[in-house]
Amino acid sequence: QVQLVESGGGLVQAGGSLRLSCADSGRTFNSYTMGWFRQAPGKEREFVAAIRWSGITTYYGDSVKGRFTISRDNAKNTVYLQMNSLKPEDSAVYYCAAARTRMVVTDQSKYDYWGQGTQVTVSS
Repeated sequence: QVQLVESGGGLVQAGGSLRLSCADSGRTFNSYTMGWFRQAPGKEREFVAAIRWSGITTYYGDSVKGRFTISRDNAKNTVYLQMNSLKPEDSAVYYCAAARTRMVVTDQSKYDYWGQGTQVTVSS
């Protein structure tokens, strides 16, 4: 059983930073690809970042490249999203997800488990 719980969201000024965490209570965390997605009001959910089980291979959406960093600590069953140089357009609910694959995947339909989401609001 995989249960994902996000934390770390909040309100920040443009140019600031936040770090999101996603903890998994399951036993097979280190065999999953983990991803972050986000959804702003009135918009479709979009891919933000993904990381393979080993933590070596990562992939980012074009809008966050160079500003966001995904990482994972398999010993703690936790994946992180470090967000720097935040912009108002980064405001959204951020979701953590797990895919039962060892490949990096960006397609949200490939993810099997989802967290409840955490709100990030960036003020201008």
